[in-house]
Amino acid sequence: MPTLYLLLHGLGLVLGGAGLLATLLPLLRQTAWWIRVCDFPRLQILAGLLLGLLLLVLTDSGPRPAYTAAVLAAIGAAVLYQLTRVWPYTPWHRKQVKDSQRPATDKANHLSLLVTNVLMYNRDASRCLGVIREYQPDVVLAVETDAWWLSQLEGITSEYPHTCHAPLANTYGMLVFSRLPLVHKEIQFILDPGIPSFHGRVQLPSGIEANLHFVHPKPPAPQESKTSTRRDAELLLVGRAIQAHDGPTIVAGDLNDVAWSHTSELFRRLARLLDPRVGRGLLPTFHADYKLLRWPLDHVFHSAHFRLQRIQRLPHIGSDHFPIFIRLSYEPRGWQEQEAELEMPNAADRLESREKIQEAATEEV
Repeated sequence: MPTLYLLLHGLGLVLGGAGLLATLLPLLRQTAWWIRVCDFPRLQILAGLLLGLLLLVLTDSGPRPAYTAAVLAAIGAAVLYQLTRVWPYTPWHRKQVKDSQRPATDKANHLSLLVTNVLMYNRDASRCLGVIREYQPDVVLAVETDAWWLSQLEGITSEYPHTCHAPLANTYGMLVFSRLPLVHKEIQFILDPGIPSFHGRVQLPSGIEANLHFVHPKPPAPQESKTSTRRDAELLLVGRAIQAHDGPTIVAGDLNDVAWSHTSELFRRLARLLDPRVGRGLLPTFHADYKLLRWPLDHVFHSAHFRLQRIQRLPHIGSDHFPIFIRLSYEPRGWQEQEAELEMPNAADRLESREKIQEAATEEV
């Protein structure tokens, strides 16, 4: 029994200590990949902290070492901090984006979008085509798409005649298909000649035009980018571009970042965008094959001009990402109510944004 007690107590210390370290590292605001990856698994870190705290409490009998109270307090504080980060993405939080007040049959002001990271090495396109045909989105964004994927998906162009493509063999290709007119469309390589992004405007059946920005920056990972600098700067440059106009706007894609990260929140403040998952749920899209290792990497953010008709994570298509489907309703009369949910950027946000962009301009690729 004493041996089991010591083992459980030691396990509690290891879990609590690891969770505490993973909680503190992102607060340093450093861009090294091994620090930034701690932004992603907040639910897993929270679970480890809770289990560690439980084990320490259950094995807290007999004489208590002097450090125990401090350790328990530190782990408890980390639990509370992690809870505050994930709490907005639970159904118990107030919704940031209001439910649509238009009937589902009013399609003149609706815009639906399917976002899918297909996994370039996945050679089963049938399941991806299946979800497109089942959900019938107005716009399809497919990333990690090479020439093979273009050949497989171009069959939908009879229904989606408005296209803009940048197929690449480096896992950063991007394909856009739209059944609605793209009155402007452009592929840009914002910071890296191998990383495309789409920027354009789509015309709704009512005649309203909405700005579209689709991005897929590199993640902070040793095999991709040793820092998050260029990923962060790409998002912030898109946010700066959005500041230049006040029209209805949608940003979507595999951002290789989570919604609760400091950079994502800074980007949304600068761009004045809303997250429809706040108050509805995480909708974790990665990793599709491992239930215990999932977080939301694929995003749709939008301006206050839109309300939500529907958002849904779609079935497995053979990729390491689940697709995500969203239907938005253009309802500008209620934009003030939703804009009140926004945190507006301050001088410190603008300064940090400029510094991050300048840092990316000088960083070696």
